[in-house]
This record gives sequence, C-alpha cells and structure tokens, in this order.
Amino acid sequence: MDSQERSSEEAEGAKERGLVYVWKAGSCSVTPERLPGLSGKTVLQAALGIHHGLLLTEGGEVYSFGKLPWRSRPEECVNSPVLENTLLGHRIITVAAGSFHNGAVTESGVVYMWGDNSAGQCAVTNQPCVPEPQLVSICDSETSPLLSVRILQLACGEEHTLALSLSREIWAWGSGCQLGLITTTFPVTKPQKVEHLAGRVVLQIACGAYHSLALVQCLPVQEMKPIPERCNHCSQPLITMTDKEDHVIISDSHCCPLGVALSDNQPENHVFCPSSDTPGGKSVTAGQSEDFQKPLVEQHRLVGLESERPSGLSSSNGREDSGISSLGNTLFSDKKEVKEYLIGLSDSSLKESLNKNICTEPEQPSQEEQLSACIPGPPGSSTSTLNSLVASCASAVGVRVAATYEAGALSLKKVMNFYGTSSSEPGSQSGSRSPGPEALKDSREEQVRLESMQGKKSSSLVDIREEESEGGSRRLSLPGLLSQVSPRLLRKVGRAKMRTVALTPTYSGEADALLPSLRTEVWTWGKGKEGQLGHGDVLPRLQPLCVKSLDGKEVIHLSAGGHHSLALTAKSQVYSWGSNISGQLGHLNSPTTVPRLAKVCGDGIWTTAAGLDYSLFLADEKDFQPGLYYCGQETTENNLNENSCTKSPVLLVACSKIGYISNVIAGGDNCLALVDKNVMGYIASLHELAATERRFYFKLSEIKSQVLRPLLGLDNLGNANTIQLLQEMASRFSKLCYLIGQHGASLSSFLHGVKEARSLAILKHSSLFLDSYTEYCTSVTNFLVMGGFMLLAKPAIDFLSKNQELLQKLSEKNDENLQLVEVLNALFFMPFGRLHNYARTLLKLATCFEVASPEYQKLQDSSSCYENLAVHLSRKMKEAEYTLGFWKTFPGKMTDSLRKPERRLICESSNRGLSLQHAGRFSVNWFILFNDALVHAQFSTHHIFPLSTLWVEALSEEAGNVNGLKITTPEEQFVLVSSTPQEKTKWLRAISQAVDQALRGTSDMILYGAGGNVPRQEPPISRSAKYTFYKDPRFKDAVYDGRWLSGKPHGRGILKWADGRMYSGTFRTGLEDGYGEYRVPNKALNKEDHYVGYWKEGKMCGHGVYSYATGEVYEGCFQDNMRHGHGLLRSGKLTSSSPSMFIGQWIMDKKSGYGVFDDITRGEKYMGMWQDDLCQGNGVVVTQFGLYYEGAFSTNKMMGTGILLSEDDTVYEGEFSDNWTLSGKGTLTLPNGDYIEGLFSGEWGSGIKITGTYFKPSLYENEKDKPKALPTGHFIRRKLGILAVSPDEKWKAVFEECWNQLGCESPGQGDRWKAWDNIAVALTTNRRQHKDSPELLSRSHTQTLESLEFIPQHIGAFTLEKYENIKKYLIKACDTPLHPLGKLVETLVAVYRMTYVGVGANRRLLQEAVREIKSYLKRIFQLVRFLFPDLPEEGSTIPFLTTEPKGRRSFCSGKSDSRSESPEPGYVVTSFGLLLPVLLPRLYPPLFMLYALDNEREEDIYWECVLRLNKQTDMALLSFLGVQAKFWPGTVSILGESRKVSSNTKDACFASAVECLQQISTTFTPADKLKVIQQTFEEISQSVLETLQEDFLWSMDDLFPVFLYVVLRARIRNLGSEVHLIEDLMDPYLQHGEQGIMFTTLKACYYQIQHEKLT
Repeated sequence: MDSQERSSEEAEGAKERGLVYVWKAGSCSVTPERLPGLSGKTVLQAALGIHHGLLLTEGGEVYSFGKLPWRSRPEECVNSPVLENTLLGHRIITVAAGSFHNGAVTESGVVYMWGDNSAGQCAVTNQPCVPEPQLVSICDSETSPLLSVRILQLACGEEHTLALSLSREIWAWGSGCQLGLITTTFPVTKPQKVEHLAGRVVLQIACGAYHSLALVQCLPVQEMKPIPERCNHCSQPLITMTDKEDHVIISDSHCCPLGVALSDNQPENHVFCPSSDTPGGKSVTAGQSEDFQKPLVEQHRLVGLESERPSGLSSSNGREDSGISSLGNTLFSDKKEVKEYLIGLSDSSLKESLNKNICTEPEQPSQEEQLSACIPGPPGSSTSTLNSLVASCASAVGVRVAATYEAGALSLKKVMNFYGTSSSEPGSQSGSRSPGPEALKDSREEQVRLESMQGKKSSSLVDIREEESEGGSRRLSLPGLLSQVSPRLLRKVGRAKMRTVALTPTYSGEADALLPSLRTEVWTWGKGKEGQLGHGDVLPRLQPLCVKSLDGKEVIHLSAGGHHSLALTAKSQVYSWGSNISGQLGHLNSPTTVPRLAKVCGDGIWTTAAGLDYSLFLADEKDFQPGLYYCGQETTENNLNENSCTKSPVLLVACSKIGYISNVIAGGDNCLALVDKNVMGYIASLHELAATERRFYFKLSEIKSQVLRPLLGLDNLGNANTIQLLQEMASRFSKLCYLIGQHGASLSSFLHGVKEARSLAILKHSSLFLDSYTEYCTSVTNFLVMGGFMLLAKPAIDFLSKNQELLQKLSEKNDENLQLVEVLNALFFMPFGRLHNYARTLLKLATCFEVASPEYQKLQDSSSCYENLAVHLSRKMKEAEYTLGFWKTFPGKMTDSLRKPERRLICESSNRGLSLQHAGRFSVNWFILFNDALVHAQFSTHHIFPLSTLWVEALSEEAGNVNGLKITTPEEQFVLVSSTPQEKTKWLRAISQAVDQALRGTSDMILYGAGGNVPRQEPPISRSAKYTFYKDPRFKDAVYDGRWLSGKPHGRGILKWADGRMYSGTFRTGLEDGYGEYRVPNKALNKEDHYVGYWKEGKMCGHGVYSYATGEVYEGCFQDNMRHGHGLLRSGKLTSSSPSMFIGQWIMDKKSGYGVFDDITRGEKYMGMWQDDLCQGNGVVVTQFGLYYEGAFSTNKMMGTGILLSEDDTVYEGEFSDNWTLSGKGTLTLPNGDYIEGLFSGEWGSGIKITGTYFKPSLYENEKDKPKALPTGHFIRRKLGILAVSPDEKWKAVFEECWNQLGCESPGQGDRWKAWDNIAVALTTNRRQHKDSPELLSRSHTQTLESLEFIPQHIGAFTLEKYENIKKYLIKACDTPLHPLGKLVETLVAVYRMTYVGVGANRRLLQEAVREIKSYLKRIFQLVRFLFPDLPEEGSTIPFLTTEPKGRRSFCSGKSDSRSESPEPGYVVTSFGLLLPVLLPRLYPPLFMLYALDNEREEDIYWECVLRLNKQTDMALLSFLGVQAKFWPGTVSILGESRKVSSNTKDACFASAVECLQQISTTFTPADKLKVIQQTFEEISQSVLETLQEDFLWSMDDLFPVFLYVVLRARIRNLGSEVHLIEDLMDPYLQHGEQGIMFTTLKACYYQIQHEKLT
C-alpha cells in the first residue's frame, strides 16, 4: 500500500477499481471469476455480444475477448483480452457490442465499427465481415458545406446500429424496420438521420436484437393550442356528435392507424381495427412525421385487443371506437349496451387489466397527455371513459360543441380556463383532464393513481378529487340544458379558481441543464412480435412511437435485451415488457405487451442489464453494498435438459462477496460485472450517499403523491390566503423533490464512471441544493406561522386518520399518542434532516484524502456549508414555532391584521420589561418587535412602525433617562423606558439587529462556506427605504421612496401623493430641497403641470421651468412657490389662439418691473415697465407695420404724453388717451418738415380731428423767424429715448440674481471670498448633476470647468499680465452657463435677442439697443471689479513694465509713437476693452441688423457709387481719384509673378491692402475693426515704400486718395453700418489717438463716396 501516498488519486486506491468479473448466464448459482490478463488496468466500461465482449480501460484502450470469428477461426475462443491495435492513440470514450459486431467512439466523436457486416451494420458496403475497426463517416447532408457529425453514444443490435450525436439526434444504419428510417431498401450502409425524432432532445439509445428504444426529453410545456378538429394524420374527425331526440352524444374516441406496419401473415389471435384503408396505413412520410411533436389535445387510440386464445369479440364490437370504422360510427346509445359489451370482454384479458394490484406500486398515467401522437390502447381501452365534459372541462372539445347545448350562454372555453380542475379516483373508470393552462404546466411525473392498463385519458394532477365512477362509457349524453347537469358537476364548477395548484415545478431550466432530466418519454420502434415495443400489441413499427403508459414515470435509463425491454425510473423501479418465456421480465403478469413493474426484493434498483433471454438488476442492500439480482432461464445442475424459469428475480449471493459492483453488463452466453474494492471506505461512502439519496427521493415522492396531493384536493381548506401558502409550499416541495430525484439519477451514473470526488453534483452545483432547501424552508415556515398545519388538521381529519400508519411510516414517528398536527409537522420538516447527512458523507469522503490535497479542502468546505445551512434552517424553524406560539396567545382581533406569513417574532414586552415614558396611569402599552416592524399595542388599537424607517438610540444617563431608548420614526418620536439595564441592552441589541436585517433584506443568512456569524454592526443612520405617511398634514397618504437620515427624508427620493402629485429629486431634513422634478395632474384638462428646477425648504425656489397643463411654459426664477425674479413666459404655440411671449421681471407671481412682451398675434412688441401684470409707466411699442410709440402707459393703455412715429417719418408728440388714440394737445410733424400744433382727437390711421395751426418752416427765409430745426433723421433721433425706460433700469432682476448667487444682498455689498466659494460650489454641484448624463457636457466644456476651479490670485502691483489673466478667466467663465457670470451673459444675450429680433428689428430702436449694451458693460464691469478688487477703475492706466522693443513709426509725424496718445505710456482699462470681446460676438447679429436697417438709405447711395466706380481700370480710377502719380505702383504681383501695370490692369493695385480691409466684416468688436483699419494703412505704406524705394512721410492730402481707392476696391456692402458701429462703441480714449485718426479717414471716405460727383 506504500504506493498510495504518491497522489491523492492513489490514496483513494485507484488500482482497486474497475476489476472485471465474468460468469456464465443461465443459472442462479454462479461463481464470478476475475478476467485474466488485464494486469491492473482499470476498466471503465464493458459491452457484451452473444459470444464475445469488449472492454474500455481508463487510458482509452479497447480490448476484445470471447469468440471473435471476424479475426480468427470461428470456433476459437479468446479467453484473455486482446488489445485492438488499430484504435491505439485514438483515446476511445465509449464502446458498444451488437450480437456479432462492435463499435467504438473516440474523444473527438468519430465512430469505428468492426465485426459481422452481413446486414450493413458496420456501415461498410459489399463486405460481409470487417476484421479491423474501420472509420464510419457520418455527415449531415442538410448543412452546406457538409459537416461531419460528432457522436456521443452508440448502440448495436443484431443487424443494426444506432448512434446518438452531440446535437442529440439519432443516426442509423444496417437493416430492418428497427432503423426507424423512411426507406424499404436495405441494407443502409450510409448513416442516415432518424427524422422522426429530429429536433427532440434524445438522452439515451438502446438496441435489442430487432428493436430500438430511445429515451427522449419531454418538450417544454407549450401554451394551449387551439384544438384541432381533425386528426393530423388520417384527417378523420376527432370528435363526433350524434343527435338523438332528447340528447346529444359526443364521442372523442378517435383512433389513428399511423405507425402500424401491417404484414400479411399476422397471427390469428389478434383482432385489429381495419386500418388498411386509411391513408396512413402502410408507413409514414417525413412531412407527416413532424406533426408528431405538436401536442394534440385529443389522444388517438390504436386498438389492439390481445388475449391468450382467439378473442370472443365480434368484429363490429371491435370497432366500438367511432371515427375509424369505414362503416360509419357505431355508438352505444345507452348504458345498457355498454354493460353488455363489458360482459363480453370480461372473460378475456379484461380481468387482468382491471385488476388493481397488477403492480407492486400503483402507477400514475401521464401528466402531459396533450403531447405527442398515437397511443395504442392496451387491452380494455374500450372501457376508457369520455371525460365528464361540460363542467369539469375535462376534455377539450372546443367551444363549438359547448355551444350546442349551452346556446352560447356559457363559453366552455372560459369555464375550462377558469376551472383547470380534474379528477379521478384510484382505479375508477373515469379519468378526466384539465386543458387549462395550469394543467399543461405540470410535469408528467405528477399523477392520479390509476392503473396504466386501463388506458384512460390521463388525468392532470392539478387538483385531485375523488369522483364517482361515471361507468365505462366512452361517450357523454347531455340533456339540452346546462341546468340539468348533475349537481355534483355544478358543485365542482362552483369551486374557486384558487384551488388549482401545480404540484410539480414548472420547467426548471437550470437544474435540467446541470443534472439528468426526469421529464422523459420512451419511444420504441422495430419488430414487435413479442410485444417488446410496449404499445400493447405485437405489430412492428417503422417509425419511433411514444410508449404512452411510461409518460410521467421518470424513466432515467433503458436496456434492451434480445426480445424484451427494461426501463429504470428515478424511483428505483423497473418496468419491463416483451418476451417473458424465460421469466426475464421479473414478473408473471400478462399480457407482456405493455410495461409492468418487475418485482425485485432489493431496496432500490439503480442499474439494469438485459441479456439475450434474461435480465440483471443491481439494487441497494441493507449495508449499501449493491446486490445483484437475476431473472431468466434457470438451469438446474442435476438435469441439464430440464429448464425452468425464475418466478421472480433471485439474489446472486456469490456476487456480493467480490466487492462493490459499480456496473453489470448482460450479453448472450456471459454476464460481466465491474467491481471496485472499498479502499479506506471511499467507495462505500459514495454508495451510501447514492443509496440514501435514492431512498430519500422515493420517500419524498410518496409524501407528495400520498399526502400532499390528497390534502390539496380537500374542500374547505380555509381562506384563499392559506390555500395559496399551501400551494406555494407544495410547489417548492415538488421542486425540491424533483431536484433530489435528479441528483439520485446523477449519482447512479456517477458510480458507473471514474468516481472523482470533485465532480459530485453536491460539490459542483451546491448552490442549487442550498437554494432549493432554503426556498422550501421559507415556504414551509410561512405556512407554519399562519397556523397552516392546525387549519389542515380539521378538513383532513378523515383522510389522515384513515392513513395513520402510512403517515407514521413516512414521518418516522412511532409514537401512538402524537397529534395529527405534529405528525404533519414532522412530515414536512423531515427533508431538512438530509442536510446533516450530506455534511456527514462529505466529511467521510474527505477523510479518504490527504489533508493538504485540494479535494480534501473542497469536501471539507462543502461539508461545513451544508452543516451551516442545516443549523441556519433549524433556527428559522425555531423562530417560526416561537412566532406561532405567540399568535396562539395573542388577542384574536389584532392577530388578523398583524399576522403575516413572513413575519417572525423577535421579542415582546408582556413581562412589563418595557414601558412608554410619560404614559398615563391606566394606559396599557405593549411593544412587540417583529422582523419587519415594531408594534405598539394598546387596549384596542395598535400602531405598526416599519423597521426600515425606525431609528433607535440609547439615551445618556445624565438627562435623568435611566435605561431609556429613544425611538425615532418619520412621524413620531418617543422614549421607551426599560425595567433593568439588561432589559435595555437586550432591546437595543434586538431592535438594532432587526433594523439592520430589515435593511439588508436578508435574514442573517450565513454566507455559504463561512462559519459563524458576521459581527453585528449598528444599522446606518442614513439609509434607503420606502414609507407611507399617515398623519403629516402636507404628506398625508403620500408614499416616499428614497434616502433617509434620522427619521427624515434626506437625499434623493421620490414622493407620490394620493391625488397623483409626484416629486422626484433631492430632500433635506424632510423637505424638498435642491434640484427636483414635480408633477401635478390637472383633472379638468386631463394633462399635468410639470416643474423641473430648484427647491428650498419644500417650496420652489431658484431657477426652474414650469410647464402648465394649459400649454404655457415659464422658465425663470421662483421664490416660495411663486414666480419671482427674472423669467420668460411662453403662452401657446404659434398655432394656438393667442401666442405671446413675455420676458422680464416678476414679483410675487405678477409681472412687475421692466419686461418685454411680444404679442405675436397682433404683431406688437412692448418694452417697458409693468405693475401687477399690467403695462404701467414708461414704455415703447413697435409694430410689424413700422409704427413706433414711446411714452407713458397706464393699466395696459397708452395714456399721457408720448411720441408716435410712422414708417414715413411722420411724427406726433402729445397727449394720448388709449392705444393709438390721440387726445389733447400735440404737434404733428410731416416728413418734409411742415408741422401742425393744436388739439387732436381720434385713432391713428382712421381719421383724426384737428383744431390747430399749420406751419411751413421753409417759407421763412431769414434765420430768426425760423421755428424748429429741420426734421432730419437727426432731429427724430434726438427726440427718441427720452420717454423710454432708461437702460440702467432694464433687466435689474437679472443682475440682482447674479449678485445673489455670489452671496451679496445688493450690488457690491458682500464678502468677496464668500462669493468665490459660491462660484466653486455652483460649479461642482452643476458638474456633479451633469455627471449622471455625460452627453450634456462635451469634452471641451469639461476642460473649461476644470480650469475654472482655479481662482486667479493677485499679489503685488497690478500688471498687464494680471489683466490678461483676468481677461482669459472671464472668457472661460462666460463660456459655460454653470458659472454665475456665464449664466448672466447667457441670460442677457437671450433677453437682448428677445427684444431686438422679429418685430423688435425696427430701425428706431438702434439707439436703445446701443445704450442697452453700454449699460450691460457698465454693470458687468462692476461685478468683475467686485470679484477682482485690484482691477483698476474705468479709464485708469496700467503701466507697461518693459518698454516696447522698437517704437512703431507714426504715419503722420516723424516721431516714434507708443500705442496711444495718453500722457504716460500704458494700457487703459475700460469696460469696453475688457468685456466687449465676450459680449459683442453674442449680441452682434441683432445689433448689426438694426444698424443695417437704420443706414439703409445712405448705404444704397454709397453702394451704387461703389459699383459704378469699380467698372474703371486701376489706372483710370487712380487718376480719377487724384492719386499722385509717384504713388502708382509700377509692377504688381499677380498669382505670384511680377507684371507691369498696364492701362487695362484691373483689381491689382494695392491688392494686399484691399484684402486686409475686407476683413473688417469678419470681426466683431470695434477694437478688432480698428486694428484692421490700422493694418490696411500699414499695407498701403508698405506698397508705396516698395514703389518709391525711399523713406517718406505721408501727408493727409497724399494719403486720402490712396485710401479712398482701397475702400472702393474693397467693396464692403454695409460699410455705413460698420462705421456707425465703431463710432458708437469704440473706447472713448482712442478717439484722439492714431487709430482714431485712421477711423476718421475711413468715415470721411464713406461720406466722400456718397457725395462723389461722378463725371
């Protein structure tokens, strides 16, 4: 044994595994012998033929032994195994042996075949024998390019081979109908797919001599399909109706002949339905076969009655089922005929078929009767019932039929879907079925206890009731009216829908993917002479057909012998059918054409093997060592000729002595067993785990079918709530049960394999188990807490007392005096004990490994995992029992409202340990702490405080609060006083823990694998929770979901009021505060008001957007829920009746202060003062027709003194009484200067009465008599603006808002550092807000924000560099609206555009517009100086630190010149220079438009001149303008080459200067425009220098004509506007400097061109 230390595998004793023992078949007294010549190789798998065998070793090598006629002489027998050399190096994973041929599959899914090939079974053509393994190519012709199919598993018969592919499809080759192929030409040597099962998941295949079996996974449950009216295959009606005088007979007994292969020489002792005349008689085509997978709600029946002697039935009776016989429907008209018919049957096989104890275990017909096609009925199928139709909705006949007798009063379909109930009684003649969706959900495993032999309509588990037998008739006769249906049926209809419960888990994909599925069907095809197909007849089948009676039996493994078949189920039972000549079926019941239970004495069978004419069963014995049972031929030693059969399987005692058998194989002559020696108890522990798991599953299934199902079927189980809990418990129980069944099956296959500990399912998929147990525990404890078991005991008392022994056996309680409740308790808590067993077994397995090995660690960890869960769940159960005990003593009235399934008691103060501080003398205060709430109960009332919003703290002793606990909830705060310090500690700890758990949402679930409890922490003060307010006046009945801090909403949250209002945003100490969204439904308009913006202390405060349900939108400032401050109100879209827009100041929800109102319908714009939503004070109105009014307003009307201008310059100055209505003294001036003074009355534009004097000034020649000056534009301009609002009064609110943001009460009053803090806060909060939606911020924007976070610091003297820094900072700040200055600029730009765009683009407004910009500059400059106090005031100079490197030569004088004419050199600080670069580019479009409109007339004259003069050539123009000849350029550079200027050269002279001047239109600020002019002068000087080749000084007389030439050639369209803009907005100090002179020159040129006399 010293080799065992080498590796952990050897520590398990790998060398003692896979030993091969062989013995002769045919006797019960055998002596197994070791197969010689394997020299310690571990054999993983073996296969046996008639006279030979194959072995597969752990290294993937294949050995053969026995008679191998294909490679040696036929008689020679090879005793010791021979290595198949051809397969060396291919690593084989599975082998198979047919009667005389072999197959092997490699790791990569390639198949090799060798041996007898007389029927093409080796897939080789024209070669009767294949001596060496030969590769078989299997290609899927449906794929292009052809793909080779990977194979998982092989099965070989006598003349055929089947292969199961990786995609779970079957491929076949060889000869005979057992291939399942659509062909009649044999042999088939090219593997073909069995199309009939294509698309289904095939789990396993098995081959008998001439028949084939497949284990197929059930289809996932489908939704209910509409019921087909005709059979998919033979097109006959599925349901027939016959009208009698007083009733209707409905029959669904259709039977389809599909799949039966009829041959001429059938034995006489079988009577068939005549089916040869139907289309599907002979065989089936591929197209039809697909329909097989469609669930048919109606089952087809194939009737084959079989008996030991010729049957006594006349052929007309044989055709009892309607729809099949060609002679028409022969129906029994009443019960009498049925009885007679049954008597006729009774002599034959009916007795057996109705015998209730055919099997050791009552079987359960299929759950999913809807799925799949033709079900050949076993003997006596004629007795199966047509389900009680209408009310029990059993048979889905369809609305069509229902209407016949209900006259549309009650749609059957509705009834069916509503009451998906079904019923049956064990052994009764009535089966019924529920077609409701629920019925389909259930898996087939759950069944009513019915003999499968009765071939009934299977009954869906859903809800089991014991029904009275409806007699054996397959029809239902119904009176014309529903009211005459039996009261029993009606009572059933009346039952609540709640009652339908799925007792099986719905399709649980996860477990099915990881563990073997139990939802299986058995499909068989091939020769059926001995009944080995299990369809109840002895017909051959060309196509796979489902063995219906095995539906829901949870078959997990199939074995096929010579002429019989075995199916092993998850419950460790074996069904056998086929030839029973030698007793190989393990039972003596007949007929043997349908599956019956084999009677094996062992505890639970887990492996079967079927030989030529015998069967082997491997079953668990008492000590977990497998026992081998044999049934078949019994050759006695005294007389070899006298053969007898075993009556029932016999234990082969000799086999128990050789060790732990892991697998048995049966062949023709020989049997073989693979045996493991139990080294260090490892193998024994595995066998123990598997055996106990299989027994455990058997027990759970028993509980489910014999206790749980009958309980669910009982009436009056209490209220809907309890029933729901019971159903939940039942379905979780079923889920757990199913998982255990799967695990048992997986352990059985695990024992056949390598047996590596780490691949055990409870290790690999432990979470599946842990979760299923935890879920089941939750539902069972919830049921317990609600007193479910006590409630159950009452209605179930009859059932339970009848089955006392059964219950005691299942619950393992032998105490006679136990109460029913306790028995039930024990029964449903029983599964949890299994967790300890897992833990123990895993620990046992761990001890077989070295402590350091990874396996040891893994097993050890998993063991403690299961142990911890067991402890945790037992704690849960104790909690549940403690809670239940509490409810029993608690006063009843409150129990109803407080008792909830998930609620558990933690502690309560009935011992007077806790009392309310300052409570009245006689008050009773009882505190109960649950896991989700603290309940304060008084005499008749109680209040529930949810734990998620409960804060607890111990009070300090100083305040005199000894042992006090302060409890804070959102709407209450109270102090609890405990009797002792211990009591205080206990409650404090209990409440803290409960709150902590309630917040985590877990019930202190231990982490899987982590031992012990995690140390407790205090529950957080800040948390997320949901709460409904009950008394707070403002929030009453509102639901809040979000963050909390010490009992108050704090942080992000959503608050919904009962009336539909909703707030979503931030809270602070219980009130809305910060940024939020608010919706208010408007019932009248069926829309909602919607506000998005800032809040303060529960009110809208700050900036926001409010969209009213009426369609109005207000965007601006709020205060105390009112519009207050600067805001914009849009009313109506342009399409609505009165679209308008107001932007300006609001006070207390009213327009007050300066504002601009744009009445889009009337085409008028008002700019002026408001008060209480009315125009009041001075204002200006412009209309789209060019009228302009400026003056006083009162209550929305023009009243008082004003000026009115029309488009043609007619002016009226004087009194007004109403809009556009003159009334009183005034002067009317006409465009030509004439004017009238006097009294006026009337509306402008519709006739005005005048009493006054008319003056014509041009008549007076002499100066002194001349009254007023001429009415030029200048005169009008001088008059305008006097009665308008002064620019500094405009938009005060906008600036105030900015000052407030900086923390100043009024402009300039405040702390500068506080202001900087406020800027920083604004930037960070805004950035944080935008972080959630990054798309709002571009990358450059983000960089701008980052750079703004540095505050420019100034120490020492103020220099130009610092000035430049401030300038840069301002440019960046104004780039982002998140900065207060940026926000200010953005708002100003918006209001400016609102004012001067559209109707506001009126030339009369130019002056106002310019003044407004100047006012902005002044006020922003004040802000900037507040933030940067060391910035000098307007007009101061910043000295240059270093002198300019070289003074520029001045144009007009010889001396070197600095930048300006100011006395000492330096840079002048002005608001223009600092702020126009930021502001003007944004305001430029509306402003320039006003300039263009104002200068339109003169610019037209100028442009005409420019166009005319530009027609001349350069020389002509230069001479015309009087430029001195010496300045004319001699050569010019055109496209890079120098040319002489000739008389026809055009647009070439001074070209660089012209280009330079054209750039004036691309700049915004006057300073930039002046620089362009300066550069133009420099370019002119440069050109002249080149021509003159000597230094010179300009005189203005020389310079002007040259510059005029450049201006003309530059062709600037709006030169007048440019000139006026520069003039209005240039820095005042520049006017007398060099740039000022240059500008004057340009202006002179502009006027010169206009007045040029052209000859």
